[in-house]
Amino acid sequence: MTVPRTDLANPELASPWDAAMRQMHRGTVKMVEAALARGDVALAFQPIMRTHGKAIAFYEGLIRVFDDTGRLIPARDFIEQVEESETGRRLDCAALAMGLAALHEAPELRLAVNMSARSIGYAPFHRILSTHMAQHPDDLDRLILEITETSAMQMPELVTSFMRDLHAKGVSFALDDFGAGNTALRYLRQFSFDILKLDAQFLDHVAEDPDNQVLCGAIQSVARHFDMLVVAEGVERPQDADWLSRAGFDGLQGYVYAVPSLEKPWTKSERGGMINVAAPRRVRPAPR
Repeated sequence: MTVPRTDLANPELASPWDAAMRQMHRGTVKMVEAALARGDVALAFQPIMRTHGKAIAFYEGLIRVFDDTGRLIPARDFIEQVEESETGRRLDCAALAMGLAALHEAPELRLAVNMSARSIGYAPFHRILSTHMAQHPDDLDRLILEITETSAMQMPELVTSFMRDLHAKGVSFALDDFGAGNTALRYLRQFSFDILKLDAQFLDHVAEDPDNQVLCGAIQSVARHFDMLVVAEGVERPQDADWLSRAGFDGLQGYVYAVPSLEKPWTKSERGGMINVAAPRRVRPAPR
């Protein structure tokens, strides 16, 4: 059958696959927006271990949403669809608010919270940060803001100014998913990140893969030159964790140590007992 030219100009009719993908995208965005409206968002906490798994360096709070059936949805299933929209900014606000609340509740906690560079100019994000800064300035020394490499490279001047201002307040910064995007290495000097988190693609079977070993060593050398700690993400095998430890990585994160948990792992004492703290709860994000 010949398709009329007018139909080819209609994006809904040009490709059934594209139409289905657009419909799925819209459904995902609506699901996240509904979860935000209900306050059905939470952080799942995963430890970043010191090398050789001897102790916990800090935790990362990973954003999660609950759909209308109560099912937990991980960030990988929605973050790309909302990243460039205001919904993504509201998710960053929710993650920041919950992270700051956790820091204030646990004076011994050091916590990393993810954000997009696009949220730097978002007024509600700044209000949450400045309000907590005014009320509890000591908490900021234990806050790490993780900015993805991809978003940082899109607006380097804005990121640099934002980091400079918050560094003065005690906030640390991590460059997340390093190697996943198109990195302009000259910006590493300009940014002054405290931590470089190496993307998991370089760590797959690194204990046996000489190519990945060379890449890990080269990236580690660059990070060291710019005074950054180096964390390996997505470590899933003990033999890879052992190789990375011996190679001199500062921290390791992945399923080989712990899966992200809605429970607050730091409430467990070093001896394995529980200390008396409130149960984890979902936190309703600040109004728009």
